[in-house]
Amino acid sequence: MNMSKPCFGFLYIAVLSLLGCNSVNKTVEIRDSKERPNVLIIYPDQLRRYSAGFWSEPGYRDAVVGKPDPVITPTIDNLAKNAVVFTQAFANYPLCSPSRGMLLSGMYPEQNGIWNNARVGREESLKENIITITNLFHEEGYDISYFGKAHYIKPVPKFNNAGDYVGTEDAWGGNYINEFDTYIPPGIDRHDIDYYYQVLKDEHANPFVFSNDPAVVGGNKDGELYQPREFSTKIESETIIEYLKKKRNQRNADKPFFMIWSINPPHNPWDNANTDMLEYRKHYDTDKYPNIDSALVVRPNADLKVAGYARNYFANVTSIDKYIGRVLEQLKKMKVLDNTIVVFTADHGEMMGSHGLTAKNVFYTESTAVPFIVHWPKKVKPGKTDALLGSPDIYPTIASLAGLKEETPEAVEGKDLSAFIKNPGKVDAKPGSILLMLKNSRGLQTNRYTLVLTEVKEQQGNLEGAKIGEAYIFDNKKDPYQYNKIPLEEKPGLSGKLLKVLAQKLKKANDPWFQDKKYKNLIPYQD
Repeated sequence: MNMSKPCFGFLYIAVLSLLGCNSVNKTVEIRDSKERPNVLIIYPDQLRRYSAGFWSEPGYRDAVVGKPDPVITPTIDNLAKNAVVFTQAFANYPLCSPSRGMLLSGMYPEQNGIWNNARVGREESLKENIITITNLFHEEGYDISYFGKAHYIKPVPKFNNAGDYVGTEDAWGGNYINEFDTYIPPGIDRHDIDYYYQVLKDEHANPFVFSNDPAVVGGNKDGELYQPREFSTKIESETIIEYLKKKRNQRNADKPFFMIWSINPPHNPWDNANTDMLEYRKHYDTDKYPNIDSALVVRPNADLKVAGYARNYFANVTSIDKYIGRVLEQLKKMKVLDNTIVVFTADHGEMMGSHGLTAKNVFYTESTAVPFIVHWPKKVKPGKTDALLGSPDIYPTIASLAGLKEETPEAVEGKDLSAFIKNPGKVDAKPGSILLMLKNSRGLQTNRYTLVLTEVKEQQGNLEGAKIGEAYIFDNKKDPYQYNKIPLEEKPGLSGKLLKVLAQKLKKANDPWFQDKKYKNLIPYQD
């Protein structure tokens, strides 16, 4: 089967170069496809770091900041115990689209074009002239596939009343498919993805599906809406397994595969209609947890009334664990799991009532802390590292681990942390901090401290008279649940050091705060 899509190849890279983007440094060496590793990035939405069972076990419990969740995740647990676990991985910008932009580009928002969630009425969209991680692996001879949620392109009103993409805003088009996400048609925005199975809309049991494989969307063409009315993670796992089996030539068997599986759960909605109720009843119903109390919502900084959706959230965590297990079992049956780099992470966390909040988009640990697990039995020995890892670091780290360090574009801004995967005990050259970003906030995360600077709410752009509303530090060692905001003036020595590093990070990221020297009375910028 020939999955129809524009194939840009070397012409694509040449075009990007003309557009001013650093091209991939090509090598003459031809690698044996049987020796090159496959890559599988598993990317759930809104999965906080400590929502996995292994964190409660010896060898991991001492690395937890606070208490881990009482969630059932046998697949993730087994994966972690046979992998390298990063205990200090964070989402630099704890929001869906900005995190996805950094994953795909290895760049900070100012360079990749995504400073907020992509949605109707906004211009946030991944820049076309970026050599994404999928472009890189495609150029190096990989078969590229994408399953699940995209959410890195701005919605456009180019759909008809039936939800089909017609490519025009004229009378027979003119409709949006979804306020927060959109179908990505064949072309440059797919970034060399060969097999495309996009699942969108935040209704886990009633997703919208588009694919360039008619067999998995009821015979529909690419761009014609399909509604399977099944749980999204289930249908994604089934499609992935069929893709791996390649009985219909869904992929090139002579090439290694590079796959991104972007899972929507445990993102809201958190109601029974959007929950895997089998896992809910089996593990989290009232026979196990009679009440929403501290036995289920274990972090003491949580408002139990706000956290009333905990059963549904945890049930969907257990559900995705189940379906991930089925995909990994298929890889094992095919005898390719040992030479597949499996990366398990997330775009950001979930507050679940902590500090009286839900969702994300704040600098509390529950929102910023994410899992990062790398499993590659052929090359990587199990262990854990406390090296700080942020969203832009994922691209260069995976590329380097797969042997593509020299081929990684110079424009990529993240750090290659593959040395800490090859040697988890490595202590030198650890990153000392990562930059935290939100629309109206900036901060710094170290292994111990969180620095937060927040502008006056609802401030837009660099308005005259703009000011910092709050500036404080959390000492996460003494205060793991972040109850106490330490004013900067209470710790002048520490504050000065952190602000100096923040200034350096803002400069490196070409952040608008650095460009405009915002709050230079507080942040010691250096030209």
